[in-house]
This record gives sequence, structure tokens and C-alpha cells, in this order.
Amino acid sequence: MPARFYEQDIQARLKGKRKLSAFLDDLAHKHLRNIKKARLTYIFCSDEYLLGMNRQFLDHDTLTDIITFDMSENKDELLGEIYISAERVRENAIKFGVTYNDELHRVIFHGALHLCGFADKKEADKQQMRKMEDKCLGAYFKD
Repeated sequence: MPARFYEQDIQARLKGKRKLSAFLDDLAHKHLRNIKKARLTYIFCSDEYLLGMNRQFLDHDTLTDIITFDMSENKDELLGEIYISAERVRENAIKFGVTYNDELHRVIFHGALHLCGFADKKEADKQQMRKMEDKCLGAYFKD
């Protein structure tokens, strides 16, 4: 299975893991045509857990919904660890007026898109990232 999903200290209530894993594998191969394998590991956790990681690895003392680590060792593989705060996703869903499920999937796709080379530091990059997230949401939930 190209993507694996774990819960650290919280329940994310993610459904359809096989379908999502296949979608993420297709997404990676579409944007990184030269890779032979993609393996993404998603870890759903609490705000507190992710804040600790943010402090330890990125020297940031702020809450965040996602941290993505590219663990790839060569150009023909995509290996990544994506940590997602289910608490932050839940709060952001309320803030943005969307369902928890939609926001959770947006963040899941966001992490994969980062690993595929999409950035979000500059305003133009943020707009492109949002466009790609929306495209992924539309394609994934079209059924």
C-alpha cells in the first residue's frame, strides 16, 4: 500500500483508506513521472504532539495543521512522513465553514502536493496550491 495511516494520540476518523492510498499513489506518479515507488506515511495527532514536533524540528513555536518531511533518498522514489493535527483540522473546518472530512482531505492532499514539489510560501504559490487542493478534492469526491 503506497500510503499508510496511523493515529498517534487522537482519532482522525479517516474512512476509505484503500481508495485514498490509491489516489495518493496516482497523484505522486502524475506529478513525479520518474519515480518508481511512492510511500507516504500519515500520522494523525493532537495539537500538543504536533507543536512539540514543530518546536523540535522546525524551531517554530506555533500551532499548525500539518508538517511534511521528505524522506526520499534518491530521485526514483518518493518517501514522506506527514503529521496532521486532527484538532487543528477540526477547528479550521469550523473556521472555514467546511466539513471536517473535506478539511481533513484538503490537508492530506496538501502534504502530498508539497512532496510533489508544490510550495506555498509566496502568494502566487499559495494560490496554485489551493487550486491543486481543490482539484484533488473534486477528483477524489467525484463518485
